[in-house]
Amino acid sequence: MRSRRSVLLASLAAGAAMTSKAHARAAQPATPINFDVPAGACDCHTHIHGDVEDFPFFAGRVYTPGPASPEEMAALHEALHIERVVIVTPSIYGTDNSSSLFGMKARGATARGVAVIDDKTSEAQLDAMHADGFRGIRINLATDGVNNPDVGRARFTAAVERMTARGWHVQLYTTLAMISAIKDLVLASPVPAVFDHFGGLEAGLGLEQPGFSDLVALVKSGKAYVKISGAYRSSDLAPDYQDMVPYARALIAANPDRIAWGTDWPHPDSAQVAGRKATDLAPFHQIDDGRLLNQLPMWAPEATVRKKILVDNPARLYGF
Repeated sequence: MRSRRSVLLASLAAGAAMTSKAHARAAQPATPINFDVPAGACDCHTHIHGDVEDFPFFAGRVYTPGPASPEEMAALHEALHIERVVIVTPSIYGTDNSSSLFGMKARGATARGVAVIDDKTSEAQLDAMHADGFRGIRINLATDGVNNPDVGRARFTAAVERMTARGWHVQLYTTLAMISAIKDLVLASPVPAVFDHFGGLEAGLGLEQPGFSDLVALVKSGKAYVKISGAYRSSDLAPDYQDMVPYARALIAANPDRIAWGTDWPHPDSAQVAGRKATDLAPFHQIDDGRLLNQLPMWAPEATVRKKILVDNPARLYGF
């Protein structure tokens, strides 16, 4: 008789196989790139989901994605003319960064990583991570559902204290309300803050929505970077997300030296869906990454600015 664990793994593997087929169809962009991507361009936000038997998920996760292999990601980036990549450990692994490292090793010197740690992570472990190519840590307040400003401030302060000596940045997946709540800490931080996915803004609320001016001010100050990534998380106007244009332009205008771009591949769906358990496979969002990258010239019409976003800023932030 098979053990409960073997049955669970078989179930996950079977579901993952079905998801992988759907995912593989989305891995290559349907739309070719329509502008000259500069040499050394970087996709600053991706995830790798290795085989579940080798890289088991965190028991406390809130969603379960399908597999996303280094080979699929490499094929995508070849089609997008992207040479460099930053692999971010997603919440599904807790503080286990081995799947990200697996992806980084597959890409060699063209990859960097952003890790998730806790107070049990030793300085020796951080030293080893640095040698492996990790250059920052991520605080996920969005998927964890943390809305308490006191909790956000405490976690950011603790992260900055640990990162200061090694010069890593602190990346946050959060909301505009939380960004406003920690604005003073970011301005005083000796290490950069990096905000995921347009800072969690909601496109339909307009440029005057609470917190967006604080995000713009932090970018303008040079103390924070923002990733103009995951537009589908802020907008419902697929596939071009036209309502994101004014936000992207406002952030770029504030400080083009503090903007990074990313696909958010493989486009996981971490949303809480009625009737879907955390252990049920959550289908990926089906995003045409070619069409997504083709929005960049609309957000940044000047080639010199696009080079900053795709090449220069990632090289500075991640040490390429």
